[in-house]
Amino acid sequence: MTAVQHLKRIALGLSLLGLAAHASAQVQISDAWVRATVPGQTSSGAFMTLTADSDSKLLSVQSPVAKDVQIHEMSMKDDVMRMGPVDAVALPAGKVVTLDPEGYHVMLMSLTGQIKEGDQVPLTLTVENAKGQKQSIEVKASARSLGSTDNHHHMH
Repeated sequence: MTAVQHLKRIALGLSLLGLAAHASAQVQISDAWVRATVPGQTSSGAFMTLTADSDSKLLSVQSPVAKDVQIHEMSMKDDVMRMGPVDAVALPAGKVVTLDPEGYHVMLMSLTGQIKEGDQVPLTLTVENAKGQKQSIEVKASARSLGSTDNHHHMH
């Protein structure tokens, strides 16, 4: 095999690797946390920051700590704060999307038990890219108390 043929094969191999890597959208998740609960509390919220490398959308979230998990949005309409489920959250390529108590967030409902501060709560996010390919992403969200310095301003 000549050097040129060898280089062509390497170039082809690298380009195929590039296509394979591009086919599965990558979504980076950071600062995932869940609000700790008190005994008997039946729901909680999960929050995080997501950044997708290509246009994608968050379709759903599952967790073994809740029988029902929904993605919700807080919004202001006619001076009234409303909260309700949404079908998906758009994740534009390269843009940081924050799930927080004031906007989009994950509701963990019909909890199977108390979520204590420091618990690691498993979450499985289902993301779909623009080509319709779905990806499951496993996340461990740290449980924080309502009074922690990271989220104390959300108590009002």
